[in-house]
Amino acid sequence: MKKDERSKKILQKLAKLFPDPNCALVHDDPFQLLVATILSAQCTDERVNKVTPSLFQKYPDAASMSKAPLSSIEKLIQSTGFFRSKAKSLKSSSEDIVTKHGGKVPASMDELIKLRGVGRKTANVVLGNAFGKNVGVVVDTHVGRLSRRFGFTKEKDPVKVEKDLMKLVSQKDWTVISHRMIMHGRATCKARKPLCGACELHTLCPSSEV
Repeated sequence: MKKDERSKKILQKLAKLFPDPNCALVHDDPFQLLVATILSAQCTDERVNKVTPSLFQKYPDAASMSKAPLSSIEKLIQSTGFFRSKAKSLKSSSEDIVTKHGGKVPASMDELIKLRGVGRKTANVVLGNAFGKNVGVVVDTHVGRLSRRFGFTKEKDPVKVEKDLMKLVSQKDWTVISHRMIMHGRATCKARKPLCGACELHTLCPSSEV
């Protein structure tokens, strides 16, 4: 089977396995998603979802977060790791959102990546899930790992992996493909020991150990 044909069948199978995937980070609006995504760096979504309810109860929007003492933010997000740096990013980004964007999270890649703590990955999460804009593909550790195992790419750099996925996947699916691959990575195609014997993609996967 040729690479392009195999890749297409893997994508179709993923769509059937995960027909209606959603963002794992619990949020009510673009600001909350931005905050949660910044916190998710080097941290699990599960841990972030345990931290954000109390954080958002105290600082529900950019205006309140921008005025919050750093020590208060740090205390609330400490369990997510790198909390001092993350607290500075949350406060600085909130200040910019208030002063430069009227208190609303900007809906463009160019403006988002100007915010402290926001790179292309975080911007893609916010644009795709909060604004419905398929500007790029979110490449986290799961997406990168599965992309290489599936033969979608040979690259290790997230930006290069993203470019390969953007060529392979229809633009309308750029947001959902990340969710599907993340869900499959967490459930079956695990980092240390993939469960190839239980994987419905093993007959198509070039890295299958079955």
